[in-house]
Amino acid sequence: MDVRIEPSWKEALEDEFDKPYFLSLVQQLHREKAEGRRIFPPGNEIFKAFELTPVDKVKVVILGQDPYHGYGQAMGLSFSVPADVTPPPSLRNIFREIETDLGIRMSGCPDLRGWASQGVLLLNSVLTVRAGEPASHSAIGWQQFTDAVISYISAHCEGVVFLLWGNFARNKKALIDTSRHHVLEAAHPSPLARGAFFGCRHFSKTNEILAAEGKTPIDWRL
Repeated sequence: MDVRIEPSWKEALEDEFDKPYFLSLVQQLHREKAEGRRIFPPGNEIFKAFELTPVDKVKVVILGQDPYHGYGQAMGLSFSVPADVTPPPSLRNIFREIETDLGIRMSGCPDLRGWASQGVLLLNSVLTVRAGEPASHSAIGWQQFTDAVISYISAHCEGVVFLLWGNFARNKKALIDTSRHHVLEAAHPSPLARGAFFGCRHFSKTNEILAAEGKTPIDWRL
């Protein structure tokens, strides 16, 4: 596996990379590739969230579940797709909520790297998926790895805002020290939630919290 990961994360997670579950996970991915299976995102983008947002820059965590399983969509950042790809329904709903919440107009560009560069860790709980098979890698060890990431942030960072959307993400609240961090919960932005995400105002609330923490708010406009 081509592990491109920012040095501060490599140091923070070095123990995880040596654990049996992670070595088994890597072997599983190599085995599937040798069998000719297509895996998303590309190998050099699996750790993109960590590459773009160093540990000491993390101000916000947006937790997704599984990478997109369609060709050309997954890019290693939760909810994000490349600029030339049509925004998926959940992302369109996120943009709609931002526009309503902040009174701004989004460009519609679905590439969220601009958020990542400001300290928004766009973390999927599972970092890979087989093409056309949603949740196909949900049980190979990734969740143990990303749970360790959340626990590390909880223990070593201060005043991070965690945005937990949907029941899957909300179950991760148990990993977060809420005496040191802020947790905002809402329904998932998926259309399957029948609009329950709308009105959560998580984007203005996040910026209010960051300002109160003495941190620079996020410019959500893309």
